Amino acid sequence: MFEKIIIKQLNADAQESAPADTTEATTATTNSPAEAQTEVPQAGAEESPIETAHDDFDWSIDKRNVTVYNQEEKQKYDKVYENTFVAITDSTLIKGTVVGLTKTDVVLNIGFKSDGLVSLNEFRDTPGLKVGDEVEVMVVEKEDREGHLNLSRRQARITRAWEKIVEVNKTGEVITGTVTSKTKGGLIVDVFGMETFLPGSQIDVKPVTDYDQFVGKTMEFKVVKINEAIKNAVVSHKALIESDIEAQRAQIMSKLEKGQVLEGTVKNITDFGAFMDLGGLDGLLYITDISWGRISHPSEVLKLDQKINVVVLDFDDEKKRISLGLKQLTPHPWDVLPENIKEGEIVKGKVVNIEDYGAFLEILPGVEGLVHVSEITWSNSPINAKEFFKLGDEYEAKIVTLDKDNRKMSLSIKQLSEDPWSTIETKFPEGSKHTGLVKNITPYGVFVELAPGIGGMIHISDLSWLKRFNHPSEYTKVGEHIEVVILGIDKDNRKLQLGHKQLEEDPWNTLQDTFAIGSIHEGTVIRRDDKGAIVQLPYGLEGFAPARHLLKEDGKAIGADETSQFMVIEFDRNEKRILLSHTRIWEQSRIHEKEAAKKDARVESDKTKKAVKTVQSKVEKATLGDLGALAEIKAKLKEEEKSDDTQKSE
Repeated sequence: MFEKIIIKQLNADAQESAPADTTEATTATTNSPAEAQTEVPQAGAEESPIETAHDDFDWSIDKRNVTVYNQEEKQKYDKVYENTFVAITDSTLIKGTVVGLTKTDVVLNIGFKSDGLVSLNEFRDTPGLKVGDEVEVMVVEKEDREGHLNLSRRQARITRAWEKIVEVNKTGEVITGTVTSKTKGGLIVDVFGMETFLPGSQIDVKPVTDYDQFVGKTMEFKVVKINEAIKNAVVSHKALIESDIEAQRAQIMSKLEKGQVLEGTVKNITDFGAFMDLGGLDGLLYITDISWGRISHPSEVLKLDQKINVVVLDFDDEKKRISLGLKQLTPHPWDVLPENIKEGEIVKGKVVNIEDYGAFLEILPGVEGLVHVSEITWSNSPINAKEFFKLGDEYEAKIVTLDKDNRKMSLSIKQLSEDPWSTIETKFPEGSKHTGLVKNITPYGVFVELAPGIGGMIHISDLSWLKRFNHPSEYTKVGEHIEVVILGIDKDNRKLQLGHKQLEEDPWNTLQDTFAIGSIHEGTVIRRDDKGAIVQLPYGLEGFAPARHLLKEDGKAIGADETSQFMVIEFDRNEKRILLSHTRIWEQSRIHEKEAAKKDARVESDKTKKAVKTVQSKVEKATLGDLGALAEIKAKLKEEEKSDDTQKSE
């Protein structure tokens, strides 16, 4: 390029210094071809080449005494000229000097053939930029479509920032960044001029819900994850806190001792206890170690962020677990019992636990006594403690036994009142009638309470004279009142034998004649099974008819709810049992009919025999006709005899 400029300049100078005649000759020469073209060439004349302008110009002559370079010198100086420019490639970082400022751009000289322009928006972080300042930029394109040099300071900053981020990720160095905005799931942090992501879970060791409070804050971070492919980085502030906490934990753990008292802050409360912050190290205060007394939830005693003193019960160096206690800071209540807590004293307590065998009353925080089911009431009837007691209810009780060494106390509620069994013969003598409350029903009887602590059982067989029950619930229900009579008293075992049917006279004594064997009564089948049927009879009695005695004359059996005639075939007053039969009724009717027919046949036979004798006595000599009549009479008698024999065999 430089060579071409020199040659052009030499040609121009040579033309300016050429003599006038030469110019004229040249002009003439230049014009002559046009004129020659209009002339007709002579015959036989030789053709000459056409001359053009400057054909006779000697380019090697410099009329101005300008130095002329040979080929080697030209190559040498061309190389020197090219070396005055910086050799650059696209996407390289290079430093440039500000040589000019406009309203929209910054003009940068990077030592290339031309200057580059960078938008002022990329220098917002350097408001005091001036001519002469040196900045680092990236060569986006050294020559775009329009031939301009394309530079970017933003790309240079991002590249440098990424290099630093990669480096600190390897070294674990703590960096400083500014939270610029909130995004889905976390925050955007500017680190070295590059945007990084701070997840919500990495902001703090405690859960964070309000992200807006961190926008605009400058904080310290650690780079915890990078993605080289998309140049993306994840930072964490929580990692710094955890590292500090870990250091504090190690220091605290090295000084821990069992029985040591520490100050802690209630960090979290759960159903099973509370987590305490001991200054960088967490410990667990179990619910059973919060108070000597029973509590249903730690929040009854503790509150979040509350500062309390706790004692170290146990710890594990490897698992970093510490068990804490609060109640251990005060003496055990059993060791400092008041003087009024002794056997025979009456105390008041709250129900804190209920078991099948009884209930525990809390007399003082941490001091409990058991009310056994046998000490609830004077009655011997079964009592369900879970139905009698309710959690939180208060009761007065008498201290029966007290064992301070084993920290046990037995209580009694029934001993607060007089034992009613001591005067049982006076209040409830045998044969006396009373009204009681049905408390419980079993398959074999009904338990009735006559007074608090006084009760007995009615056996199922003593409920009714006439009816038999499969279960006492067919006759009465729990909670109903029933009249009873005292049949017997067992003072030693505290039991009463009660009866209900004994309130009336035994009807079986008077009904024996009415339901004599063979008597027929109308009855209704109230229950039916494969064995037979229960039949409802007059006067409230019930009888039983076996299945084979339910057959009717047509071969069918009597069904449930069907009314028919029944014959009493057995009556047992002692066992209170009546056996019935419907089949026996029509079977006996058939037997009676047969017997009547036999009787009629005998009468007729007797008449015939008598007639034969009469005839024989009158006839002295038999004739052939008489013999024939006699033969007929004899045949008739034989047939009647055969008929009688057949009936007897049936």
